[in-house]
Amino acid sequence: MTAVRAHRVDAGLRPDPSRVLTRLFAPGGSATPGRSRLQAIADRVMAIDEPEVDRLAARVIVEFAGRGHDLAGAVRANAALVAGQVGGGAPLSAARTVLLGAALTAEYATEAAALCNPSAVAHPDQDGLLPGQLRVAVSLRAIGEGHISSIAFVDAIVGPGPRWTFGPRRRPVVSGRTAEAIWSRARLRTSLAEHDGVDAVTAAVLGALPDLFTDQDFEHTLAGIPARLRTQPGAPATIDLIRRTLVSAYSIEFPTDSDLSQRLLFPHAAQESNGMEDARLTRFTDDDRRVEYRATYTAYDGRDIAPRLLTSPDLRRLAAGPLVGPAATNKGMALFPRRVGGEHLALCRTDGETISLARSADGFRWSSPVTAHAPVEPWEVIQVGNCGPPIETGPGWLVLTHGVGPMRTYVMGAILLDLDDPTRVIGRLREPLLRPDADERDGYVPNVVYSCGGIVHDGRLWIPYGIGDARIGVAWVDLAGLLAALTGDGQPDEPESNRS
Repeated sequence: MTAVRAHRVDAGLRPDPSRVLTRLFAPGGSATPGRSRLQAIADRVMAIDEPEVDRLAARVIVEFAGRGHDLAGAVRANAALVAGQVGGGAPLSAARTVLLGAALTAEYATEAAALCNPSAVAHPDQDGLLPGQLRVAVSLRAIGEGHISSIAFVDAIVGPGPRWTFGPRRRPVVSGRTAEAIWSRARLRTSLAEHDGVDAVTAAVLGALPDLFTDQDFEHTLAGIPARLRTQPGAPATIDLIRRTLVSAYSIEFPTDSDLSQRLLFPHAAQESNGMEDARLTRFTDDDRRVEYRATYTAYDGRDIAPRLLTSPDLRRLAAGPLVGPAATNKGMALFPRRVGGEHLALCRTDGETISLARSADGFRWSSPVTAHAPVEPWEVIQVGNCGPPIETGPGWLVLTHGVGPMRTYVMGAILLDLDDPTRVIGRLREPLLRPDADERDGYVPNVVYSCGGIVHDGRLWIPYGIGDARIGVAWVDLAGLLAALTGDGQPDEPESNRS
């Protein structure tokens, strides 16, 4: 078989511990019986005389302004949490408000531990480029203190020729403004059905809600439901389920003057409280030619993982929410960039070992998956999975894969799926496309190269990839040569119907 060569380029990213968010710092527990630590902290701040307060508050502003976004707003908001409990409720001076808020605020280094697992799509802004260039938006997995993952972004210019140049990563980091999600009745009904939450209360609520609504609309509607329904056995549990379902989704908007590289998606919903991992971005074109950015990511709450969905028209305004159905149960879902046969499709790995294909009528509830590709080669003897959304080419759907082999070594490969029936593997590489080089073996997790999505431009498949779950590199592969290897020398798997 003809070897396919991956060409590494001199472009990469390393974690930057100076990229910080300002977050609420609220120590729990009691300082003394009947007195919380928050109250004790506030009392100590209130005991400082005013000249010293002025000096300390000024020092906070001088030392920390510019490091995090809107420091003044953050400390005021945090001070407001306890301001009514101190000083007899009297208004605080501006300086004391700053000092009190600063005592309840901490910086969080969003990528102090690692930066890895990128995916790339065409950027919404293609202005100001030279011939042969493409601007791409790249999602990044940022890992901070406590192994909390968030989703960061950066842009890059690809071309002309074999060139990839990352744009500057601007500061301060901006976490955006969150708001209620807009739900549809159909989506809520589907979500509740997954949890056996459809009963008389559900029927009454759904019958009274408008087609599109927020969680506040639900509360107003609930208040109008007859009391006998709201208090019958089982009703409180149903109402609690509806509330938990509604708050599991949210919208987020970044300032219009923010750069893509400043934007950070930090855990907000309970389902993702311990991390948002491995966004797989795709630019989805629907049958009506409407274009939308979509990404799956893995949510972790400290115990369980679950796939979730991001949607956005422009990567500035986004909506986040859960996915449901038999296929929405594990890491690594990757969406196809268009419908196939009128259905949404996704690659998944519900069994932890094989690449499967799931279907959805609405892009929200995913059916039971059908196996497409199982471990075959020695370098994928432990498991296989996708390395990003399928890329449409003339011969078929090109899928970057990862295989895990001896010594838990992660390498990258590729398979080709039939355009009309993506459960059929029509070509695969017998050898890895990309494996850790000698200088890529060490990292947060040794012996790993991994991507969440590549992009084709000017005859090249570009692959931004994580190295050792610690930093990021970039490589490219000649697309024609890769497809020739997949359609000629590559040996296809047996069709699903022929497997024993």
